[in-house]
Amino acid sequence: MLTRRHIRVKVMQSIYALIQSKNTDMQKEEKFLTVSMENMYNLYVTLLNLIIAVQKLAEDQLLISQKKYLATEAEKNPNKKFINNEILQYLKENTLLQNITKERRLTDWDLEEDYVKLIYKEILESPVYEEYMKTEKSSFAEDKDLIIEIFKTIIAPNDKLYEYIEDNRLTWVDDLPLVNTLILKIFKKLKPEPPENYFTPKLFKDMDDKEFSRNLFRKTILNDEKFQEEIIGKTPNWDAERITEIDSILLKMAICEFHKFPSIPVKVTINEYLEIAKEYSTPKSSIFINGVLDKLVKDYTTNNSLNKSGRGLM
Repeated sequence: MLTRRHIRVKVMQSIYALIQSKNTDMQKEEKFLTVSMENMYNLYVTLLNLIIAVQKLAEDQLLISQKKYLATEAEKNPNKKFINNEILQYLKENTLLQNITKERRLTDWDLEEDYVKLIYKEILESPVYEEYMKTEKSSFAEDKDLIIEIFKTIIAPNDKLYEYIEDNRLTWVDDLPLVNTLILKIFKKLKPEPPENYFTPKLFKDMDDKEFSRNLFRKTILNDEKFQEEIIGKTPNWDAERITEIDSILLKMAICEFHKFPSIPVKVTINEYLEIAKEYSTPKSSIFINGVLDKLVKDYTTNNSLNKSGRGLM
């Protein structure tokens, strides 16, 4: 589930939290990093459960309408296209997702029905839903397109939902863009009759990624002073105080990868941190970071101090 970029972002956030708190207990902050990544998974599951709760509400509303004493013909025989949407059914019937929700004691949307009603109301009023409900039958592709559009335009950018997330678990606020992107990616790659574990991927692709998160955090912190000296040596026109905290952390993490992670190509490291800088730092940060890293790599190459093994790693 987590890509290397997601892991780098979480490490960056944890190092920043360590610096801001002036905490010297690295084990405690490393635990914070682990919990932070687990909480990201919790947010992922919570948002999928919100979609399931919307389907359940829609189903309940149809049943209520059918039982009206003076129900109209349309209410007696409603269009069930939305509640029978294949993607919604996959989510609703996924026992692995249900088990993870119980094990982690995640949000019971039955107790937060105001948010479910809010999302459902916006769906009912949306043009994409109106167009979808013009017929009673649909293809898998049409069902998938609807859910992608609903998530992208109604759920992901919803201000009230953002407020709920902010009030209930502050760390989720930083995770929300990453998780929204992950969910959209999973929906877009979905094929008919997916395996039961499709919507419940592992947090880490493999043990290497898990070790990468821990080692990147540890080695960046333990070599902080050394990496700081290397940065200042390549920024003669900049006072240390003028370099933003985030830029400083990203530079140190990149230098750490140059020296301490032999299997990661230099170009991959540079590209990853430039992209993270664009998202999390100032508008000019990526240009500044690129300039510093370029100078460092040239020096490392000249004095043969880059710790890289294997072909194509430069």
